Amino acid sequence: MPSKRHSEESGETGIDLAPMLDFVLNLLIFFIITTSFVKAAGVEVRRADAETAAHRDDGNILIAIRPNGEIWMDRQQVDLREVRGQIERLHVERPDDTVVIVADKASKTGLLASVMDAVRSGGIQEVALGAAGSSGE
Repeated sequence: MPSKRHSEESGETGIDLAPMLDFVLNLLIFFIITTSFVKAAGVEVRRADAETAAHRDDGNILIAIRPNGEIWMDRQQVDLREVRGQIERLHVERPDDTVVIVADKASKTGLLASVMDAVRSGGIQEVALGAAGSSGE
């Protein structure tokens, strides 16, 4: 008899972690898929003030124009001739992206217009300009 009692006591009881791990993995995949990735410009610029500036959260690609004429996309400096190619590449990867151009208040307007033309010729028609609102964003 003692052998039967010993086998009943040695029966393993515990918590099955497999369903919890499946649930956590599904949550991780869900958040990766639904996250909106923002391509940051990589530099800080002094934005011009605009009383009518409105905050927008839907710009996925940021382009910064420095006062010395440097153009920054995706944390790297690019030449004006490279902007169209970069936009085409990013537009193929994610066709719903929009572009926000943040130009320093001391940058040249002609360069801003050229960057906007390059973005539009790269396939993205919705281009917004970044400005500091009255709250000093």
